[in-house]
Amino acid sequence: MAKITVSVIKADVGGCPGHVKVHPDLIERAEKRLGESEILEDFWVTNCGDDLELIMTHREGENSSSIHGLAWDTFEDCTSLAEKMGLYGAGQDLLTDTFSGNIKGTGLGIAEIEFEERESDPLVIFMADKTEPGAWNLPLYKIFADPFNTAGLVISPSMNEGFTFEIHDVKEARRVKFSVPEEIYDMLAILGTIGRYCVKRIWKDEVKVSVSSTERLNQIAGKYVGKDDPVCIVRAQHGFPAVGEILEPFSNPHLVGGWMRGSHNAPLMPVSFEDANPTRFDGPPRVIAAGFQLTEGELIGPHDLFDDPAFDPAREKANQMADYLRRNGPFEPHRLPSEEMEYTTLPKVQEKLKDRWEPVE
Repeated sequence: MAKITVSVIKADVGGCPGHVKVHPDLIERAEKRLGESEILEDFWVTNCGDDLELIMTHREGENSSSIHGLAWDTFEDCTSLAEKMGLYGAGQDLLTDTFSGNIKGTGLGIAEIEFEERESDPLVIFMADKTEPGAWNLPLYKIFADPFNTAGLVISPSMNEGFTFEIHDVKEARRVKFSVPEEIYDMLAILGTIGRYCVKRIWKDEVKVSVSSTERLNQIAGKYVGKDDPVCIVRAQHGFPAVGEILEPFSNPHLVGGWMRGSHNAPLMPVSFEDANPTRFDGPPRVIAAGFQLTEGELIGPHDLFDDPAFDPAREKANQMADYLRRNGPFEPHRLPSEEMEYTTLPKVQEKLKDRWEPVE
């Protein structure tokens, strides 16, 4: 039997109200479109904030024009409905008018991973709202390279040889691979610049273990059209990190770029599906985690992995961090540094001031 492919494709096709949530009618419309397809093994449709998330399994492989076309048609159909309903920002992530066979450059976010199914294949799929692809850098580092987070790196013979990280430079469209733990310090030298460098894939030998979306909307559109709101797939157990090791980094909220107008640093708050509706200052940024058992292409689940009181302290801490940062108002480091503000709405304000500057003698 052909390898299985898990494709997670997302888009903001309209929020209700504002940038808060996907309307249930859009989810229903997407479910109908995917349910009519004959090329899918299984699917699940959900939302994280105002992003519509399509999780699909199939045997078409990665970068399949038929799968990408199905997602594009589904988002276009949902956009039409969003426009009729007058939803906010209808179709804002669909940056082209037509689909030409590949999602690249269209504005959609995508993570795809093809592999041979194991006897038991657990998956964790992360979906975030009001943030950028670099938000996964720290958690993925901790999951796959930090023995203080992942005990298996020390005590599991099948894991202590380490992993390979593939990192993309989203500004220069180039990539580099690091063997971990041997090259950990070299990798960390760039990985902390989360606005530019993003973990795309993680490998164990020649097997893909994790993949993330790294599309940057502002790089595609050349202007601010909303934050990227990334997704990430992580395979678990049997030589890979355990589910609990994969979730552990989110017990301590870390700072990410995004929040209001995509222009602020903020804590990433792990929440249940039900609470993935960012409202305070359009945030704080949210992350949800859907757990599945993949069996012959069937997605058994999902289990709402952050719907657990063990993550209540993380949510409380995120709220306290949000309180502190909000007190800084328009000042850095609450507001993003100037180089990250280049693709927000700030340059339009600066344009008004350009003729008022005078030389200092």
